[in-house]
Amino acid sequence: MIPKMLVNLKAQNQSNTYGGCLTQVCFVLVFAASENFLLAAMAYDCYVAICHPLRYTDIMNPCLCGLLTLLSLFISTVDALIHSLLVLRLSFCIDPEIPYFFCEVIQVIKVACSDTLINNVFIYFAASMLGGIPLFGIIFSYTQIVSSILKMPSAGGKYKAFSTCGSHLSVVFLFHGTAFGACISAAFIHSSRKTAIVSAMYTMVTPMMNPFIYSLRNRFFHTPGHEGILEETGQEHICFSLIILPHLDLGF
Repeated sequence: MIPKMLVNLKAQNQSNTYGGCLTQVCFVLVFAASENFLLAAMAYDCYVAICHPLRYTDIMNPCLCGLLTLLSLFISTVDALIHSLLVLRLSFCIDPEIPYFFCEVIQVIKVACSDTLINNVFIYFAASMLGGIPLFGIIFSYTQIVSSILKMPSAGGKYKAFSTCGSHLSVVFLFHGTAFGACISAAFIHSSRKTAIVSAMYTMVTPMMNPFIYSLRNRFFHTPGHEGILEETGQEHICFSLIILPHLDLGF
């Protein structure tokens, strides 16, 4: 999407084709939903590493890691295809305008001229399921993590254990915070300029920050202090710890 935006800015042309818009809708949903599920999987990875360190290699084996990754991509792809098929049934007026610099499913539905009840119902259902279930898993995992860390006798061990989850927590707050802001702006903000700013935060700032956040975590793990984490938690969690998604950075 960012290359497409740069091309439009250079050509002074903000238009997009119908097929290109549907492609953007599909890929935005795939990457957003898959990142949400993978963040939940990473939270479970942290939970196992800190709360059950001696069983980590048995629980988080390569088979389970691959299964969780494939399941995340499968569910997000099915959700995106259903949304895209529901958009295909809609009719649109001549030259509809979307306040985002890319096609987002809620904004596309808003400019439709036909009945959008089914689309809206499925959007709320999918958002509650695909957003609520992973978020509940993240909250549950960190509740158990905090409870286990507080039981550690060493203050240094508590700090190092919290540090192992710091980068993941930062990405969780960044992702869910910008997503929540985008939803609020779509519902209550009617200024096209403010809506475009929120969409830029969601699609550009978040993916740009992810590599920096995870690189700080990797630098921490390559320092001599890392051995203290292994002593307190048993072993390093490596299954989902280094996953960095190209979140929404698409070439449309």
